Formats: sequence, C-alpha cells, structure tokens
Amino acid sequence: MSARVLVVDDEADFLATYVRLLRRQGYEVTTVSSRATALAAVARERPSLVISDLRLPDGDGLDVVRAARSGDNPSPVIVVTGFPSEEQRRAALAAGATAFFAKPFAAAGLLAAVRSSLAGTA
Repeated sequence: MSARVLVVDDEADFLATYVRLLRRQGYEVTTVSSRATALAAVARERPSLVISDLRLPDGDGLDVVRAARSGDNPSPVIVVTGFPSEEQRRAALAAGATAFFAKPFAAAGLLAAVRSSLAGTA
C-alpha cells in the first residue's frame, strides 16, 4: 500500500503541483484547502504524512501540525509557507513539523523531505 499524503493549501496552483509531484512518486494524495477541513481529515484518515501551509483562510496551519502530531499514531508534517520567517520556522518545528519550506520550493528538496519524513529520519 502506498503512503497516504494529506496536502493542506488554499492555493489551487500549489495543490496541483503537490498532486502532480507526489502521485508521480506513487503516493496516494488527498487535498484540502482549509484549516477546518484539514483537522477533520487528520482525525478521520490519520494520513501517513501531512504537508500544510501556515496561512489558511480560516486559521493557523500550526493547528493542523499539532493535530497531526497528537494521539497514538502521529503523522509527520512538512510545513510550507509563502511568508517565511525565522520565528515561523521555529514555531513550526516546536509544534512538531519535520521540515519547513518557503514557497516557491525546489521539487527535489520537498520530495527528499517527504521520503525522510515517511522513513522517520527527518
């Protein structure tokens, strides 16, 4: 069974990029575009990996990170943001993110982070 990746981003172009990149690598991809939908998907599906934007139309992506990292079977989380700062990077890592990327990101770097996060070596 392939790894299930939940992608949380409110920008349709980025969602399409993630889907194309990840499906090419054989991952099963689900996309959502809001904090509320992401929190419900994390609770319902317990994905193998979550990739989340920080700025979502209905709240903070750090809530998604915390939800994914909680419970008996935490999911690794990669945070991607169009508004990076050192403070945000520290906050994301403190919340449990395994990696932090600024948009636009290099596909190879993101895929390497996906692989290491899924392998538990991030």
